[in-house]
Parts: sequence; structure tokens; C-alpha cells
Amino acid sequence: MNSGKVVLGMLAGLATGAILGILFAPEKGSITRRKIAKKGSDSVDDLKDKFDELLSTLNNKFEEAKEETIELFENGKVKLEELKKGARSEMD
Repeated sequence: MNSGKVVLGMLAGLATGAILGILFAPEKGSITRRKIAKKGSDSVDDLKDKFDELLSTLNNKFEEAKEETIELFENGKVKLEELKKGARSEMD
């Protein structure tokens, strides 16, 4: 299972539990609404942080793959030149 999905599921579960706990708490409606809004805001902030972390990880992986591809291409060019030189010396 993808770790991003696990984290997202855990955050959703925590947010749901917190909201249900607030809804069933015996407080004034205005206080309850403020608490719900704060929890929602906190959850959104957490999701943004996780999304930014995911994008950063994906960007790093992409850069690593790009560098490896360039290195493989350069190594392939060197090998091709070596083969060409070897073929020319065999023909002489």
C-alpha cells in the first residue's frame, strides 16, 4: 500500500474523530463551531505539508533518474567511440 495513502487515511481518521468529539462535547454552539473551524484549518495545513513533502520527494526522484539517464547516455557514447576505434584499427 502506498505510504501517502496511509498517511492521508490516518489524517482523515484523526480529523473525523476530533470533529465527532467536538460535536458531542457539551459546549456552546459558537465555541464548538470555532473548534471545528480550527481543527479543519489544522487538518488542511497538515495535508498541505504532506503534499509538499510528497512533491519534494517526487522531484528528488525525478532529478536522480534524470542524472542517471544522462550518465548512461554519456557512457554509451564513450563505448560507441571505443567500438568505432576498435573497428577502424581492425580494418587497418
